Formats: sequence, C-alpha cells, structure tokens
Amino acid sequence: MAVSEFFRPVSGFDLPRFAGVPTFMRLPHVGLDDPRLAEVQVGLIGAPWDGGTTNRPGPRHGPRQLRDASTMIRAQNGITGVRPFEQVACADLGDVGPNPADVIDSLTRMEAFYARVRAAGIVPLTAGGDHLCTLPILRALARDRPLGMIHFDSHTDLFHSYFGGTMYTHGTPFRRAVEEGLLDPARVTMIGIRGTAYDSEDREFAASVGIRVIPIEEFHARGVEDVMAEARERAGTGETYVSYDIDFVDPAFAPGTGTPEVGGPTSWQALMAAQGLRGVNIVGADLVEVSPPFDPSGGTAFLGVSIMFEMLCAIAEGIAAGARG
Repeated sequence: MAVSEFFRPVSGFDLPRFAGVPTFMRLPHVGLDDPRLAEVQVGLIGAPWDGGTTNRPGPRHGPRQLRDASTMIRAQNGITGVRPFEQVACADLGDVGPNPADVIDSLTRMEAFYARVRAAGIVPLTAGGDHLCTLPILRALARDRPLGMIHFDSHTDLFHSYFGGTMYTHGTPFRRAVEEGLLDPARVTMIGIRGTAYDSEDREFAASVGIRVIPIEEFHARGVEDVMAEARERAGTGETYVSYDIDFVDPAFAPGTGTPEVGGPTSWQALMAAQGLRGVNIVGADLVEVSPPFDPSGGTAFLGVSIMFEMLCAIAEGIAAGARG
C-alpha cells in the first residue's frame, strides 16, 4: 500500500531546513484527536520530562532540541538505502504533557497517552526525557504480555531504590518493569554497561532473573556485529521494545547528557548498533537522556536523531515485511 503524500517529510529542496515550524524529521503533526490518526503507523513523540533525574537535570528540554536537529534528516538511509517514509505512514504526534511537580502524576499521564497510541495501532518512537520515561511507556505497551527488550546504556537502571526508599528514578525503571511483569528477563539484553559503581546490586539482580548484561569491555572485544547478533537471538521473534540512552555513547561524541561515562562507543559504533536492530519485532522504541544544557551546540542531539532514524528504518522494514506477509 502506497503511503499518502500527506505523510511525507517536507523536502529541503521545497523549504530550507532552517525555515518552517520544526517537527520530528519534518513530518506532519497529527494530534491524538486528529481524524488522520487512524492512518498513522509510526508516531514520533516527545516526552519532555526529567522528574526521575537524581543528579544533573536537563533532559526535559531534550525533545525540543531533538526536533530542531531532526530537520537535517533526509529521506533515505545512506548505508542501507531504506526509505522509511515511503514504507510506512509516519507523523509527529506531539508531546506527552507531564506534571513537572509530581512524579507519580506524570507517570500516570504518560501511561494514559501511550495507551491511546497503542489503541490506535501505532508504534511509538519517543524522544526523552530521562530514562524513567520508559516505565510508563512499557506499562501501556505491555499490559497484556511481557515484552523483550534491547537496551543500550552505560547503566543497567535496575536499582531497587534511591535515598532510602524512593522507588521511581531514572535508575530504577527496569527493576520496576521486571517486578510488574512488563519485561520477560530471558529476552532482555543490556549493552554497554560500564563506569564506577556504589555496589553490584543491579548486576546481581540481573543475574538472578536471567537478564543478559554485556559490559563495555565485552562489547569492544567482540564488536558491534557479534553483540547485536546475540541481542537479536535473545529477542527472538517476539514483541520487543528498544530503549537507547544517549550515554551509551562515549561523552567525546555525546557530551550532552546528565550521567556520562567514559570508554563508550564512537558515534559510528552507536549508529551501527542501532542498525543491528534490523529484523527485530519492534513494538516501540525510545532515545532518552539528551540534555541540551550540557551541549548547547546540538551535536549530541543530532547524533540522537540520527540514531532515531536508524531505529525508524528498522521499524519501517518490519512493518512493511509484515504487510507483505
């Protein structure tokens, strides 16, 4: 089925990239109450909230900078030749509106937003926001069955709690997701984990439930292709969520994040890791923790939206393959 011209991005040959109202990848904006929502297959969404941040805030401003940087995304993948906007109907669904003064209310609001997205049959591709944003997305997408997950990060985000009992921070979303039955640990792979630590509680929890943690030293020793082959094998053919924290990337290439860790992948390896998602049954994905105050130049955001485009290509290929039967 041909994609309507309405869902094609504005070309830089028709309107300069520095002109016009910025939307994700210059796509049309379609709100949740818009009649054309029923035609959307992939929805790009902003989650401007960092209520789970425990140290350096700023990711609440990430979606706006990411949208602006995304005007540089063009129609075709330069490596694979994939043209996602011709394969699936994509639109910018706007931002989910959080409550910056209330963590629990924000989680509730976000879950309700993504429940509507899921009910419309749309695959969400989200720009965060801190990593706690992923929890309400999973609550909406995994209501009926646990999902697999491929997680790129320098931290596991599997901690039990912070500061003596605070259960909801950007360091706890996947502990909660496992406890709530949103993730199938046997189908979860965490890639790039590194840095100093307070203790090994998160790694011990991962081992106890069967989550596969691939630390950065193993990632570098084996290489992107081999690591991603394992991640795809563990995900299998089942429905899988992808969560990509920009601090997976070395801060030399992505300084605009609140909790950087040295020794990570280059920007090239970061893109190749996302490209390695081809063939995964992706039902949702996110790119989180871009913090504009730490990189006003926008380089981190441009890398972030470039990674989002790679994920979009993988999603589009999967949807198109399903449509072909």
